[in-house]
Amino acid sequence: MAAGLTREDVERVDRSGILADVLAIPDHLRDALWRVESAGGLMDEWDSPGGLIVAGMGGSAVGGALARAALGDHQSRQIAVTRGYGLPPWATPETTVLCASYSGNTEETLACYDAAGFVGARRVVVTTGGRLAEQARTDGVPVIPVPGGFQPRAAVAYMTVSALEVAAQCGCGPRMASEIDVAASHTQTLAAEWGPEGPDDALPKQIARGIVGSVPVITGAGLTAPIAYRWKTQFNENAKSPAFSHELPELDHNEIVGWEGVGELGPFSMILLDDADLHPRVRHRIELTQWLVEPNAQRTYRIETQGRNAVERVFSLVLLGDLVSVYLAVLRGIDPAPVAVIERLKEQLAER
Repeated sequence: MAAGLTREDVERVDRSGILADVLAIPDHLRDALWRVESAGGLMDEWDSPGGLIVAGMGGSAVGGALARAALGDHQSRQIAVTRGYGLPPWATPETTVLCASYSGNTEETLACYDAAGFVGARRVVVTTGGRLAEQARTDGVPVIPVPGGFQPRAAVAYMTVSALEVAAQCGCGPRMASEIDVAASHTQTLAAEWGPEGPDDALPKQIARGIVGSVPVITGAGLTAPIAYRWKTQFNENAKSPAFSHELPELDHNEIVGWEGVGELGPFSMILLDDADLHPRVRHRIELTQWLVEPNAQRTYRIETQGRNAVERVFSLVLLGDLVSVYLAVLRGIDPAPVAVIERLKEQLAER
């Protein structure tokens, strides 16, 4: 009999309610638009010929990568994501820097905020508060307020919408508000279908049961490449599982050979994230890669984005991956919320 993934089964393990935050992504998308529009100092557009840098770590940084994927060919200027203590060397006063930190106390992002000020770049902050909000308000830097009470990784919609809106404000792409509204409605439909009240054979439940006990490797390309990385990090944090991500076509020039040796190391599974707008040769590679890896994998899945516009398609797979990670945690009997080792690391860093 299939392992239980009913509402009751999930709530027994998910004591902090991570699933509720995942299922609320549609509401978060709508609320994020309102919060950006209400942020002081963001009403007037400005011009940033030097492009946009999104500075953040973990779940706060992924919004920049997802925004860049959603903009796709509509991106008119460079949008970069930096995960670390400094900005790219090409940052100038003609660059906008969006400093994203859910807590407002991420030391790498605080360092990037200072670096942006040093080079004279235009700054915007998205956070719940902390030192980052305090410093931004002292400096007269616009702050996009994010609601508190989440794990930082659960604020993905807020971080992505903030990056999309700031990109539009500084001339890096068109405004995507209508696409975000449509994506909210679309993900609401998917959440009902894929949530715990949905069918027992719903896609995220199938995937979670298929990969449990294995190390998942998630593969993306183009629009789905940052989503593959999001899946990887959600498996890490929610399911407390090692997981890895890679990108096609690069994977076919190295990692595919490694699958020949996985039998000696333990069970691995592969999830390939597809999209109808990918280059035809890349889509063919996805098909061939799955075929070649399958004999050595516990399971393989090829999953395509759903939706018409790019924001819909991005968030269809963000929602799916988040749900798979929570269901995988439930199957493993692990509360998805705590990240004790990260907290321990921060404590050690604070001591020196």
